[in-house]
Amino acid sequence: MESSEKKKIKQPIKEQFGWRLKLTLAGCVLAIIVVTLGAFTRLVDAGLGCPDWPGCYGHLTWPDKNHEIQAANYAFPDTPVDTSKTWPEMVHRYFAGILLLLVASLVYISWRNPKQRTFKQIHFLMALITLQAAFGMWTVTLKLWPQVVTAHLLGGMATLSMLWLLVERMRYDKLSGEFKNYRKLHNLLPLAVLTAIAVVVQIALGGWTSSNYAALACPDFPTCHGEWLPKADFKEGFNILQQIGPNYLGGALESDARTAIHFIHRIGALIVTGLVLSLSFFSWKAGEYRWALILIALIGMQVSLGVANVIMFLPLSIAVAHNAGAAFLLLGVLTLCYRIYSAGSIELRENNSKKNRIIKDSGLAAEL
Repeated sequence: MESSEKKKIKQPIKEQFGWRLKLTLAGCVLAIIVVTLGAFTRLVDAGLGCPDWPGCYGHLTWPDKNHEIQAANYAFPDTPVDTSKTWPEMVHRYFAGILLLLVASLVYISWRNPKQRTFKQIHFLMALITLQAAFGMWTVTLKLWPQVVTAHLLGGMATLSMLWLLVERMRYDKLSGEFKNYRKLHNLLPLAVLTAIAVVVQIALGGWTSSNYAALACPDFPTCHGEWLPKADFKEGFNILQQIGPNYLGGALESDARTAIHFIHRIGALIVTGLVLSLSFFSWKAGEYRWALILIALIGMQVSLGVANVIMFLPLSIAVAHNAGAAFLLLGVLTLCYRIYSAGSIELRENNSKKNRIIKDSGLAAEL
């Protein structure tokens, strides 16, 4: 009886979800591409490459012929066509649209089996990606208002995280044996959750830094303008009541306000680094050497890219990689959180099953 129950718990992945799992994994890959393309679009100042939405100067793609460009310039005299900025914006939109259709297909499939344990999560994901599409529209119509741009970035990270957690739920909810030293590692769950929250806050700070064009507000490292505590206007830098209406392309804040944003982003990086290294240290002590090394590699890569952005004056490839690195760091910490929690649920379920068998067997013995 015990062996049959274990066999049921360790059911092969294909029998559980099959091609739905593959479709969700494809969604994760596509979400990473969308997040990376969003960073690329933002960094090449193409956020307003198309002044209308969802088309581009009234086109399904973008105007590229002379007569199309002339007609577009006539229709939008305040925003003349710049072909180097139209295509990044529309490529990003099309990949985001494909991702939305993929999630919609997951919703359709879930309705064929509403008792599936991922049913609610898939519908929440659909609501999230729909809201994300609205933020994409507002990014254009509100002319890169920093609050919306930052929220759009967080929405992209949340969509990617939800897709990955769906994969984790499909793969690990019924699989035991993920951790050899679960009891020791279980004590790390609060630290892992705190680290995940810190990473999310740091990503939000990174989005605020980027949307206010403060990435090079401190041109030196490790100091800022040659000082450890530079002159900064924190009140104006973190004023979330900025006026809606002006065009925020290129930023609208004074130098001291941008310095404040950049400086706080650096402080956040120190805090996140300390938390991730602490989590990796205690994971190592718990015997989970693989996870400790993964965390060290992720935070090491991200810190290195952040420093390189400053000392190399924000090269495009490294800046885009820094955004992608933030996504992978978030996924790494969230995965560890979920697997610790999931392993605990599995252990509790197995212990309860054993207790029930003992009680049942003792009851049968008493009757005999």
